[in-house]
Amino acid sequence: MTSLIRIHPTDQVAVAIAPIPAGAILTVEGLTITTAVEIPAGHKVALVPIAVGESIRKYGAPIGYATEAIAPGAHVHSHNVKTTLGGTEVYTYAPARPVLPDPGPEPTFRGFRRPDGQVGIRNEIWIIPTVGCVNKTAEKLAADATATLPPGVDAVVALTHPFGCSQLGDDLGRTRDLLIALARHPNAGGVLVLGLGCENNAIAGMQAALGQPAHVRYLGTQAAKDELEEGRLLLADLIAHAATTTREDLPAHVLRVGLKCGGSDGFSGITANALLGAFSERLASWHGTPVLTEVPEMFGAERPLLARCVTDDLFQAGVAMINGFKDYYIARGQPVHENPSPGNKAGGITTLEEKSLGCVQKGGGAPVVEVIPYAGRIAKGGGLVLVAAPGNDIVSVTALAAAGCHLVLFTTGRGTPLGGPVPVVKVASNSDLAQRKPGWIDLDAGQLLTGTPKAVLLEELTALVMATASGQATKAELRGQRDLAIFKDGVTL
Repeated sequence: MTSLIRIHPTDQVAVAIAPIPAGAILTVEGLTITTAVEIPAGHKVALVPIAVGESIRKYGAPIGYATEAIAPGAHVHSHNVKTTLGGTEVYTYAPARPVLPDPGPEPTFRGFRRPDGQVGIRNEIWIIPTVGCVNKTAEKLAADATATLPPGVDAVVALTHPFGCSQLGDDLGRTRDLLIALARHPNAGGVLVLGLGCENNAIAGMQAALGQPAHVRYLGTQAAKDELEEGRLLLADLIAHAATTTREDLPAHVLRVGLKCGGSDGFSGITANALLGAFSERLASWHGTPVLTEVPEMFGAERPLLARCVTDDLFQAGVAMINGFKDYYIARGQPVHENPSPGNKAGGITTLEEKSLGCVQKGGGAPVVEVIPYAGRIAKGGGLVLVAAPGNDIVSVTALAAAGCHLVLFTTGRGTPLGGPVPVVKVASNSDLAQRKPGWIDLDAGQLLTGTPKAVLLEELTALVMATASGQATKAELRGQRDLAIFKDGVTL
């Protein structure tokens, strides 16, 4: 097994598969180097001399520039590399039309048809608080109802959050829109909107948007004599309604699959994210919908991504999304490149450009067919969709769920127990993590580093997605890990 991976022929660096001691003599694609220091796993080593100020390439693209002369065999990381990212940029539409590989026969899964034409992969009852004041009431109602669920109803879940009051303007609107989008999610066979009665995000506003469909009920706790008793009656009604729906065979192309990475390491863009990219291409070829977010983790990799927009109007929407997030940083006096995290750096990622180039691998070469705002919902899909949301794990997973994703594929090199409003499938970028945390990880993409062909793991991932869509619980679901976070950007009264 080789000790180093050179991702692209133009890269001046390679990635260590395992720790390499100082003084090791290695040959990579005809280049022989001697390591000057120990190179940790996932970190970069120089293959050729790199001059001061010279651009450093990985994935065939710039990840920063050298702050000092770097000799072959040297460790390439934060001590000798600096980002080139700054403010907003000007972009020109130069469309790329990649040819996607043959996806093979389209599989089916066992899902739920909803009266409004949507399709769900879970038949759950969601309790959605309008305001954080009623979170514990929601949790109590969910716990009580869960004890007596009939067959065919998967769970009763309280989707708690701390907001909904003491917010103004766009900040309040963002909270309301996010909760409304979740209430429309097809994984919920029933929804109880639970309010207090004096909050800014009043039940009346949500009811005006949602209407009175058969699977939605509303309860204001201040107006109820006994909110727990009334809540139990409403939930019993919703559970009975949901129990009338059964699973049936559905084609894979109706799936909307969120793509997320968290706690990335130097292998993420090579193994787990690249595997998700292959799946995204396959799903898009079936006219399904892979969905990518984490806009700040597109900085430095946005040009090849946006080149896949199928129209100029979509390209302009993508540019506005990228520059809008940069303006969000700049207006608050923050640098746009203040990323990667300490865990990312420990895992071998040096600059935001490098992290972004690895991050966007999750979309593969799928064409971009839609760009939607935070708390927006996918309108048509049938290709890669971009969602405006930050990179924070729970915030972005929640945004993907609100957009209409049935499940989220979440890659990680450091590990996390995180879950979300919808099933979250964890894919490890390295086998060490998969072996150490089997209660967190659903699939080990680190096998790509030890000779398992990508085609084999792509079949395994595809089968896992179809099984999850058919009701198989993820590791996060088995542990009851259901997290939710709302993107807050405003004053608190």
